[in-house]
Amino acid sequence: MIDVVVSGVLFDMDGTLVDSTTVVEAAWSRFGAEHGIDPAEILGFSHGRQTIDTVQRFLPHLTPDEQRVIVDTMIAAKIDYTEGIVEVPGAGAFVQRLVDAGVPVALVTSAPRELAVKRMIAAGVPVPEALVPSEDAERSKPHPEGYLRGAALLGVPADRCLAFEDAPAGVEAAVASGATTVVVWTLEAPVTAGLPRIAGYDGLEVTREGSAFRIRG
Repeated sequence: MIDVVVSGVLFDMDGTLVDSTTVVEAAWSRFGAEHGIDPAEILGFSHGRQTIDTVQRFLPHLTPDEQRVIVDTMIAAKIDYTEGIVEVPGAGAFVQRLVDAGVPVALVTSAPRELAVKRMIAAGVPVPEALVPSEDAERSKPHPEGYLRGAALLGVPADRCLAFEDAPAGVEAAVASGATTVVVWTLEAPVTAGLPRIAGYDGLEVTREGSAFRIRG
């Protein structure tokens, strides 16, 4: 159950607005096969993090230039692969309701800008004008920099924002920014204790209250 009054909304993308599970799991499974690493171990770490963080974690013996080549190759392969990407239930309509009501909305993602835009379009989810992709944040999730930047783009203090997240690193980042944080799907981790959660966006209502907005459902 959500019932909050806020001045802006911040969204993660993968797993929060866009279900790209098939594409992501396939990419990291190929990476694991190429480097002799258990894909399950990779996926347990990678969710919500930038690709470079995962490559550095599992291939620390490579030079930074070698790591960057792998990252660039993986991202290039994923940019045009959108088959199977769909919206999280109700995500597109909810983002549109927010926009129609005049709610400031930002996307804060660990994906590069081009990849994020293509996945959002493929899933049929409106792309917010305010976007903080991986290349615009020096420190990736779980550091709160991305969410703080997103709030700044909206001209709203982070503690006046509602953030939606689905991964441990992302939830930690959103909470650390001061935003009221909602967990999407069934993530269970110490950082999610006591947080509201949703399985989709159908039924979430948006109403204006003076200069702020009430979101409930």
